[in-house]
Amino acid sequence: MGLFSKIFSKNKEEKPAPKERTVLSIQIGDILTYDLRDYEVVGKITYRDGNYEWYGYQLLEGHDTVWLSAEMDDELELGIYNKIQLAVSKPYPKEVTYEDKTYYLQESGTARVIGEGRSSNLHGSEIDYADYADTDEQNYISLEAWETEVEASHGYPVEAYEIKIMAGSI
Repeated sequence: MGLFSKIFSKNKEEKPAPKERTVLSIQIGDILTYDLRDYEVVGKITYRDGNYEWYGYQLLEGHDTVWLSAEMDDELELGIYNKIQLAVSKPYPKEVTYEDKTYYLQESGTARVIGEGRSSNLHGSEIDYADYADTDEQNYISLEAWETEVEASHGYPVEAYEIKIMAGSI
């Protein structure tokens, strides 16, 4: 075999291409583009309540962190959430008010958590959660009790076509 045949040989090991991602298969290290901003996926939480499962992805852009919620109920439901300050404790109320808007309890329960990336310290936890919506279901409040602290987030729905995913790994 000559020098050129060794150089141009097709026996080079090809790395497999990354698998196509969906909002239900996002991995740590992936890059998401939403609203003309690129976010790195730095944390992932899988919530399980009985046989029902949904995901929370921690997205980082510069110093800004947002959460993408993804669940497949009768149809795919996605939301973008930001942490807020809201004085709420357990037991969760039937309604909450935030920025002069009333939100009504949609569902609540207890979920077991699988944490990955920056959320790996949550792995194995159990949380009490409550989800609220305003009357036109265009704004949401999510409450999660992590031990003694209740975290609140404000969110709104997004469509899958608004999110572009670039796989950061195979």
